[in-house]
Amino acid sequence: MTASARAAQPSYIVLPVNVTDKPTVFAFLAQHFARIGEDVWRQRILDGKVHWRDGSLIALDTEYRPAARVYYYREVPVEAKIPFEEQILFQDDNVILAYKPHFLPVTPSGNYVNECLVHRLRLRTGIDTIAPAHRLDRETAGVILMTVAPETRALYHQLFIDDAIRKDYQAIAKLTPEIIEQYQQGCLTLPLHWTVTNRMQPSDPSFTMKIVEGEANTHSEISLVAIKGDVGLFHLSPITGKTHQLRVHMQSLGMPLLNDRFYPSLLPKGPDKFEAPLKLMAQRLRFIDPVSGMHHDMQCQGFEF
Repeated sequence: MTASARAAQPSYIVLPVNVTDKPTVFAFLAQHFARIGEDVWRQRILDGKVHWRDGSLIALDTEYRPAARVYYYREVPVEAKIPFEEQILFQDDNVILAYKPHFLPVTPSGNYVNECLVHRLRLRTGIDTIAPAHRLDRETAGVILMTVAPETRALYHQLFIDDAIRKDYQAIAKLTPEIIEQYQQGCLTLPLHWTVTNRMQPSDPSFTMKIVEGEANTHSEISLVAIKGDVGLFHLSPITGKTHQLRVHMQSLGMPLLNDRFYPSLLPKGPDKFEAPLKLMAQRLRFIDPVSGMHHDMQCQGFEF
């Protein structure tokens, strides 16, 4: 752990065209990122940590330029080391299929700027253009598709838009009393399957999700495949891709995932419990490569059960 950490790769924001009351870039950044603080932005600019796309520095009195990109480096007071290693499962000129461990964010977020999958893979490969093609929660482990070449990146994003990629997960959750009773009585046949469709929207706080009335915007296929004591092993296929969809859908069945700090109730913020990861794994990813035509079917080791 270090006293402070600065992102090795810059973030950027495109200055909105509809902003007319901010004469300088500094005024906009101080207002737009108010939670960071005006004094922090002033010092970043004075230290030469804010610049235009061509690398030229932005000063405190630099005029606001609508639609221009402003680059800056995220900083956090401390950055903990995530004690789990990523793996490269497949790599060519256009994609990397990687295993992301639990607790490691895909991109800089929260208190993590360099302890993220993108930065680790860039260091490992020497390729600065690596970027994720989709999301995977920090708490979730598993297979993720990373793009390498900017000129083909849109083709891989399109796979998700066209539902041309199949994602399969594993999860472990505590069973309902009804399922346990049926299993103990010998009147339960596995696999037991659910189709879950409902409408989800951000809750309070906004990084959590909730089910509301209305037309369904989420769809998951969930199967209980094995039972041990009072917990079960599940196979899950998200047909849609809303944030925390599988976690909320399992909660809706009365079987929230083991070690879930968000559902069914939000636990107080605290240090990561590395010995108790969320029992959710993106175990398999299948798609036909839009560039090479190769049929990818990549799996990582699932949960021991």
